[in-house]
Amino acid sequence: MSIAVTTDNFQSEVLDSPVPVLLDFWAPWCGPCKMISPVLDQIADEYSGSLKVGKINVDEQGALAEQHGVSSIPMLFLYKNGALAGQRTGAAQKHDIVALFKNLI
Repeated sequence: MSIAVTTDNFQSEVLDSPVPVLLDFWAPWCGPCKMISPVLDQIADEYSGSLKVGKINVDEQGALAEQHGVSSIPMLFLYKNGALAGQRTGAAQKHDIVALFKNLI
């Protein structure tokens, strides 16, 4: 299961996480975001314990989107040990998303 990430919990859920965190910047009106959402939920379940999947609604968390330079969604960011370790823009298939983090877990 993915978690909702906000400015209030970004430090604890992402930067201080003991496992890598895959962040999905999305919006409810975004078609491609809706397409990859079930895939991200699958990944969250399959890699539970070794990877955390967080979702950031850009409409509600504009400051986080701005900090990350998000100009197009969906946009995925991967954090490990509190540092940015990768990113990808646009809808992607499951194997492409897994390839983003597989070597870090």
